[in-house]
Amino acid sequence: MKQLLFILTTDADGGVPVQFRTADGNTNDSITHIETWTTLRTVVGRADFLYVADSKLCSHDNLSFIDRAGGRFVTVMPRSRREDKLFRKWLQTDTPPWELVWDRKSVRRPEGPRDIWSVYRDPLGSAEGFTIIWVWSTLLTLRQQARRHRNIATAIEALTALRRRILGPRSRVRGGPRIDLEVELILEHNHARRYLKVKRIPRPEHTFKQTQRGRPGPDTEYRRVTRRRYDLEWSIDQTAIDYDTKSDGVYPLICNDRNLSAAQILEAHKGQPTIEKRFEQIKTVHEIAPVFLKNTMRIEAFFTLYFLALLVQALIERELRLAMKRERIEELPIYPEQRFCKRPTTEQILRLFSLAERHTLLRDAKPIQSFPPQLTELQRQTLELLGVPQRAFLA
Repeated sequence: MKQLLFILTTDADGGVPVQFRTADGNTNDSITHIETWTTLRTVVGRADFLYVADSKLCSHDNLSFIDRAGGRFVTVMPRSRREDKLFRKWLQTDTPPWELVWDRKSVRRPEGPRDIWSVYRDPLGSAEGFTIIWVWSTLLTLRQQARRHRNIATAIEALTALRRRILGPRSRVRGGPRIDLEVELILEHNHARRYLKVKRIPRPEHTFKQTQRGRPGPDTEYRRVTRRRYDLEWSIDQTAIDYDTKSDGVYPLICNDRNLSAAQILEAHKGQPTIEKRFEQIKTVHEIAPVFLKNTMRIEAFFTLYFLALLVQALIERELRLAMKRERIEELPIYPEQRFCKRPTTEQILRLFSLAERHTLLRDAKPIQSFPPQLTELQRQTLELLGVPQRAFLA
């Protein structure tokens, strides 16, 4: 299947797209950051802006290149790094002095547990000498614990169903390698290999058959036929669960700017998911896929148009939200049925004006009189917040 890689960069002020390019779908994300950062440096005209990205940035080549060029970065350190393993091992016996950053109500469930974020600056740092900030979230802790419990329960349910198939009278899953493959697929799919210990137990099954044909009688001789059947047994590794529970909700950030506090590094990283929202909008609202083009230049031109559309969309959202903040308006009844919205999107703004109609009276195919659209109070308020004069919209 042919795929395309859409590389996008947004700014911290409203998530406005500032740079994009396309690449072959087989391109690894980790090798794109150097070119992206170099392009941004050329556009901005300096190198000291803060570059925030996901864990694909965290490679020795990427971090060293940006640091040597005078740039600043914040990224997530992947679980495969040795520093991550050592810290989680240290958490088994020690408790770091966490620094509280946020203690607030949960956005999704205000009546549920509070959303508490804490940070800890690792005194050792990374192998390259960069700063490591450990982050601990209480809600993330609860989510990871619930996910682990759900994965183990789902895996046990699948193993139980597999065991019934193995022990069935007409089972087609009898060979040891086939059973091992089925077990491996279940554990891999449910991410439960670390927590479930599964054993394949051989159990001989004896049957007796006549040595000769014919109706059985008192002198009939029988022979025993033994076939090997398998059974499954599993147990939960509570030691592994307890080990991982002590580091639930914890993840590391790596940064080369020593002037930033741990709280500032966390706050910078929390803005990174904004770009995911832009990707979601370009896939759903704009429906960028599929692309029925083969020429490289046409594909780049096609993606340029979508980038410009996304740029306009982001600027409209940014302008309206800044105006709401300036005018101290917490929400607008912009949703269908006049439900209130705290962060209006361009899609909802355009929907608000989609019902505005202009009528023109014709006689002999010549216009006689024009009736401009009658704007509602909400439409007039929205235009005012966007800085668009009503006469410009009605012209």
